[in-house]
Amino acid sequence: MKMNLLLVAIGVATALSAAGDTPSALTAPKQFSVNTKHFTVNFLVGGDGRLFQQAVGSVDQNAKPLRTDESYPQAGDGYVWEPALQVIHSDGNTSTALIFESLSRTNDDAGRELTQIRLHDPAYPVAVTLNFCADRDRDVVEQWTEIVHHESGPVTLERMASTALLLPSTNVYLTHFFGDWAKEMLSPITEPITPGIKVLDSKLGVRADQFQNPSFVLSLDGPPLENRGRVLAGSLEWSGSFQCAFEDYGTGVRALCGVNPFASAYHLNPGETFTTPKMLWAWSENGLGEMSRNLHSWARDFGMRDGHKTRAALLNNWEATGFDFDFNRILGLYDPARDLGVELFLLDDGWFGNKHPRVNDDAGLGDWQPNRSRLPDGLAPLAAEAVKRGLRFGIWMEPEMVNPNSELFEQHPDWVIRQPKRELELQRNQLVLDLTRPGVQQFEWNSIQSILSVPNISYAKWDCNRYLTQPGSSYLGPDRQSHLWIDYVNALYRLMDKTATTFPDTELMLCSGGGGRVDYGALKYFHEFWPSDNTDPTLRVLMQWDYSYFFPVMAIASHVTHWGNRPMHFACSVAMSARFGMDLDLTKLPASDKAICAGALGAYKQIRDVTQLGDLYRLENPHERFRGALNFVSPDRKRAVVFAFQLKDGPQGPVHPQGLDPAINYTIHELNPAPGRAAMPQEGKTLTGQELMDDGIVPSCAHAVEASVIELGS
Repeated sequence: MKMNLLLVAIGVATALSAAGDTPSALTAPKQFSVNTKHFTVNFLVGGDGRLFQQAVGSVDQNAKPLRTDESYPQAGDGYVWEPALQVIHSDGNTSTALIFESLSRTNDDAGRELTQIRLHDPAYPVAVTLNFCADRDRDVVEQWTEIVHHESGPVTLERMASTALLLPSTNVYLTHFFGDWAKEMLSPITEPITPGIKVLDSKLGVRADQFQNPSFVLSLDGPPLENRGRVLAGSLEWSGSFQCAFEDYGTGVRALCGVNPFASAYHLNPGETFTTPKMLWAWSENGLGEMSRNLHSWARDFGMRDGHKTRAALLNNWEATGFDFDFNRILGLYDPARDLGVELFLLDDGWFGNKHPRVNDDAGLGDWQPNRSRLPDGLAPLAAEAVKRGLRFGIWMEPEMVNPNSELFEQHPDWVIRQPKRELELQRNQLVLDLTRPGVQQFEWNSIQSILSVPNISYAKWDCNRYLTQPGSSYLGPDRQSHLWIDYVNALYRLMDKTATTFPDTELMLCSGGGGRVDYGALKYFHEFWPSDNTDPTLRVLMQWDYSYFFPVMAIASHVTHWGNRPMHFACSVAMSARFGMDLDLTKLPASDKAICAGALGAYKQIRDVTQLGDLYRLENPHERFRGALNFVSPDRKRAVVFAFQLKDGPQGPVHPQGLDPAINYTIHELNPAPGRAAMPQEGKTLTGQELMDDGIVPSCAHAVEASVIELGS
C-alpha cells in the first residue's frame, strides 16, 4: 500500500466571533497533502478552523475528525488528554486554542521539502509553526515546532512537544531500549501499546541516554520483523532531559516527544521564538531492515560529519597505561602500533593538571594545561613524534566538567551546577560546569581551542562522565532556574558547532562515560560515538545490533580489548564490523595475538568502504539465536561482506546473505581466518548472488566465541 506524507496545501481565512476568542465556522473542511515516497500523514482543517490529523497508515476521506485527533493539541480549552502545548499567558490564562492560518513549501538543493504549517490563537498574539522536512526518496522526515508570541509580558511554556504524531489504536507495538553504564542497548523491549500512557524519559540533564534511549521503533502490524511489516523509527535529536510518551486514548495512539516538561517551564519573552528539538522519523513498509538502510543513508548526508569518508583504525593508550604514563611511555607505543597497521593514536585521560595533577580521577579536571612532569614540552612534541612515524594523533578532553581539586574550582566555585544550602554531591569526583553562564561558555571554548590548535592534533574524544543531580544555577535568576535543563543543551550545541566549524579537519568522537550521549542532536557535530565502556565482544555483538537500527556502523566505535577474556580473533572480528579501534598494550601482546590483530587491521582496511558506506542487512538476531549474522553490500552491489558471530554452542547451518545482485558472480573468501581452523567448504568458489542468497554460506565458525568474516567479490 502506497503511503504519502499528506499535509494541507492551502491558506484559510478565519473570521472571529464577536467575542474575539473563538473561531467561527468555515464553509467546508479542507484537506492537505505533501508527499514522501511511501509515508502518509493526512491533515484536515475542521469547520472550527482547528487542524486535525488522521492516524498514520489510515486513509478515510469521509472520516469526521474528533477533538482527540487534533494535530498539535493544546491544554486548557476543552482538551482532556496529554497536550503537546501548555501555555500560561502573560495575564495568567492557562488555555490556548490554535487555528489554522497558512501553509508554505520550500525545497533545498539536497532534494528535501520543508513544509511549514502556521497556526495561531485568535484570542492571544501567539503563533505556532509546525515544521516538516521531508526526504522523499528515503522516507525520512524531521519534525519540529516553533513558538512565538507578542503579548505584553513573558508567557510560560510548560509543555512544548516536538511532535504529536497520531497512529492507529490497534496492533501498535513499541520497541525501546533500556540500559545503564556498561549495559547500554542490551535490553530491547517490544510490547503492545495499551490504553493509558507509556513514558520513556530522562531527567538527567546531561548524559541523558544513560538509562533510557530517545530512539525507538513503532510497528503497526504487530511485533516488528526485519523484512516485513510497517515500521516507523523515531529518534529525538536532543542531548538533554527528554520525554517520549505514547498515549492510547481509545480511538488512536499519540506519540508526544520532545524536551521533558519536568522542571523545565520556560519563560518566553515577547518576540522571542522557542524552537523545539527536531524529531526524526524513518518509515518502511518492508520491516526494520529497509527502515535502517533509509535512516543510515540519511545520516551519512545529514546526521553526522563526513558521512562519506571511511574511518581510520585507532589505538587508545588507556588499557595500556591508565593514568600512569609520561612522554617516553607513550612514545614507546607508537612503533608497535604503526608496525601492526594502526593509523591513528589517541592519548586518553591524564595528560593535564599541574597544581592538581591528573594522576587519578580525583583531581585536575578544568585545568587544561599539559602536566609539566609528564610532558615537559607540552603536547606538540608528542603529536609530532606520532606524525613522524606515520600516525595521526588524537587527544581526550572533558570540557564540561571540573574536579573540586582543581585551580579552576578554587578560582570559580560559583561556576558549577549545584543547589544552594546543600552539600555538594559528586559523581566520579567531579561536577558539571554551568554552561548557561557566559564566562563558562568562553572558558570552555578557550580550553577547546587551545587543545585542538596544537599542531598535528587531528582527532579528539569529547567525554562527559556524569549527569545532573543538583540542578541549580547561580547565574540564572530565581524565576529562571527551570531554564537550566534547556539552556545548557543549547549552549552545548553552540560550543560543539563552533568546534566543528573552527576545526573542520579534526575528527571528533562523542563519548559520555559510555553511551550516555548517543543522539542525532549531538552527532551532527561529530564523526562517531562511543557506545559503551563495556567492550566484551560477546556483548558488543548485541549492542551494535541494536544501535544499528538507528545509526550507521561507521558511527559506532568498536574497540578490541581484553574485557571478558575472549579470543583475540573473535574480538577483532566484532570490531571490524563497525569502526575499528584497539585498547591494548601492544608491547605486551603475544606474537600470536599480534598476528591476528595485524591480519584484522589489513582486512578492515580492505572492506571498510563496503561496511561503512554500503547497505546493512541484519540476518540472524543474536538476541534470539546461538549466532548473530549480518552482511554489507557496496552501493554498486559488486562486493559484499558477511559477518557470522557464534555466541554459544548450538545448531550450525548456512548464513543467507541478502541484498546481492542475483546475476553477479561472487567469489567467496574468508578474511583473516582464525589460526588452525578448517577452511570454509565454499572457500574460493564462485557463485551467483541468487545462489548465495538461496543456498547460503557455511561459515568456518562452529563453536562458541568463534567468528567468520567473509568477503564476496565480483
